[in-house]
Amino acid sequence: MYLILLSIFFPVLAGTCLLIKKEAADRRSLLITTGICFVLTGVLVSATLLTAYGTGFTLFYLTQSLPVCFGVDAMSVIFSAMTMIIFLCAGFFSFEYMKHETKEKRYYGYYLIVFGVLNALCFAGNLITFYLFFEMLTLTSMPLVLHNGSREAIMAGLKYLFYSLCGAYAALFGIYFIHKYSDSLSFTAGGVLTSSAMTEHAGLLLIVAFVMILGFGVKAGMFPMHAWLPAAHPVAPAPASAVLSAVIVKAGILAIVRLVYYIFGVSFLQGSWVQTAWLVLTLTTVFMGSMLAYREKILKKRLAYSTVSQLSYILFGLAVMDAGSVTGGLLHVLAHGFIKSALFLCAGAIIYTTGKTRVDELRGIGKEMPLTMWCYTIVSLGLIGIPPTGGFVSKWYLATGSLHSSIPVFSWLGPVILLVSALLTAGYLLPLTIQGFFPGADYDYEHFKKREPSRLMTIPLVILTVLSVLVGLFPTPVIDYLTQIVSTIL
Repeated sequence: MYLILLSIFFPVLAGTCLLIKKEAADRRSLLITTGICFVLTGVLVSATLLTAYGTGFTLFYLTQSLPVCFGVDAMSVIFSAMTMIIFLCAGFFSFEYMKHETKEKRYYGYYLIVFGVLNALCFAGNLITFYLFFEMLTLTSMPLVLHNGSREAIMAGLKYLFYSLCGAYAALFGIYFIHKYSDSLSFTAGGVLTSSAMTEHAGLLLIVAFVMILGFGVKAGMFPMHAWLPAAHPVAPAPASAVLSAVIVKAGILAIVRLVYYIFGVSFLQGSWVQTAWLVLTLTTVFMGSMLAYREKILKKRLAYSTVSQLSYILFGLAVMDAGSVTGGLLHVLAHGFIKSALFLCAGAIIYTTGKTRVDELRGIGKEMPLTMWCYTIVSLGLIGIPPTGGFVSKWYLATGSLHSSIPVFSWLGPVILLVSALLTAGYLLPLTIQGFFPGADYDYEHFKKREPSRLMTIPLVILTVLSVLVGLFPTPVIDYLTQIVSTIL
């Protein structure tokens, strides 16, 4: 109990203290304090996952029938472990990157608060607890988007706020009905709806399910409420973009996992019009996101559109509701998290070192920043789905699970669109590698200058790149773990 609470409230309190304390006499003391908070939070989360697995408790009651409770289950472990690793890597990367940004104390304060709120989402024991922290995530992460205070950043932050609140209110609409037609709001494998409600009010509950999937899908960038992502990512500091794209958007994924597999249950939604409509939206988002990324010239915005597409790979796997596809979707949660955070940190390293933001300005960048661009290239191959990276294994399970499902049209259409998207992914990621390492005969090979960023930036990049490969080289332990989870929820 105490470890769960500490992993949630320690970073929240530490971040709050940073926000209200006076400016440090020098930058070094701020970084030391923040670094200690990062490490302690990581230790607390690790200890929670190791010792508190399978436990749960009620903190207090909002009403007599609405407890705010927390617990650690198998799904918590996946999302919490990924969150911890990426937040620590992006956090230490920011110690160097944020030198050229203002208001560092405010940035690190909100960064720590968001870390704690995400831990609360991972450990939430029921739907109402999840909803409370889901709303809090929007409010606490918005300052990361509008950090630089420019007009563009403020408009992007407001867009993020508006979209996210609309999605959350759609989810709240559904919670009212679930509370009425279920025995509890606790996350229970197989669902919590009463048998009489599923029989007598099936039509209404299907509408509720669809509205809630759309609502939570806003955070995950699912069409048609995806436009906040390409607006928010380019204006946020690169480390914030990394956690936005790799972790914060996964709050929407986790919400839909909890909703579909722990509240409504597969038996109620499988074969319904909700599943069909959801599949249409996910495949539309996969293709649309890839096309928009392919046409985009600004590097961070290109990566943001890529996130729109890749998140719907996960949602597609969840929507198919086959054991293989769900396993592939959950594996892609990890693979995409490591890959996309590394890509945004690579973009941040390039922007920090060169000041260039457009892809067409980066010819020869591989000669100047070879380590950064090798990391970029390796994780790009993972996002495309080329072995031996984790992206290949996750997409293999997604495609084979879809074919195994025998859903009319979608069983074969899904893999086709995934393959087309993979080709488009290669088309928008690899040209930077090719032009970076092979800039052409007219490039000044004699006078280029190597200018790799400091180790505070390169070490997190290397760690994330190695993890993205290890998930592909040694996937069996992770897949076995995910298979056990899937067997309990299907």
